[in-house]
Amino acid sequence: MLDTHCHVYKEEMNNYIEIIEECNRNSISMIINAVDIESSKEIIDLSKKYNNVYASIGINYDSIDKAIEKDLVLLEDLIKKEKVVALGEIGLDYYWTKDNKEKQITFFKKQLELAKKYDLPVIVHARESIQDVYDILKESNVRKGSLHCFSGSLEMAKEFIKLGFKIGVDGPITYKNNKKGIEIIKNIDLKDILIETDSPYLSPEPNRGKQNSPLNLKYIVEKISDIKEISKEEVIKVTTNNAKELFRI
Repeated sequence: MLDTHCHVYKEEMNNYIEIIEECNRNSISMIINAVDIESSKEIIDLSKKYNNVYASIGINYDSIDKAIEKDLVLLEDLIKKEKVVALGEIGLDYYWTKDNKEKQITFFKKQLELAKKYDLPVIVHARESIQDVYDILKESNVRKGSLHCFSGSLEMAKEFIKLGFKIGVDGPITYKNNKKGIEIIKNIDLKDILIETDSPYLSPEPNRGKQNSPLNLKYIVEKISDIKEISKEEVIKVTTNNAKELFRI
């Protein structure tokens, strides 16, 4: 299995090395997503050390206030490192604040320019900003990547898929009464789905409220299997192939 979005590194998890090594023993690979320049550097170092770790680097909404133009220059240098497979986590978040909306948009657009320049997919965060994210992606002509922890409507999921993007499915799909998530899984093709955990956040049932890890991918696979009425093996096979093709792993 391949976790296409997690934050398994020092700042987020005290036991990150233990988790990486246990995942390696269980044939679980992961694309660790950065949030700023420092975490980007750390993840690249982890990817050099562990064969089951790949790096997605970038500056996300949570780091925008402290971000400066020079960071984009540093980011471009890091893009050229081995095992960097995507730009992410990037995108827009209007849930926590709209005060820095214009700066969020500016840095999102500039990182999309880098993705296009280096022919890299993007891993996109969109919380209460779906329409802006869609419009910016469409305008950018970046046509490959994933919508991380997608929380929009079925109609918007289909529009992103038309643009060339995959839909990231996380622990919330296992939560009771997640009717919108279930509707999306039922009505999109498995070839358009990626599995991810957002570790250490969004633990699936039965581990909700505890620290999440890529080892919990199995619960997401089980839920997708139940919804689509196909085998777990088929879910693993197709979603892993989706990830390998998208991120050229």
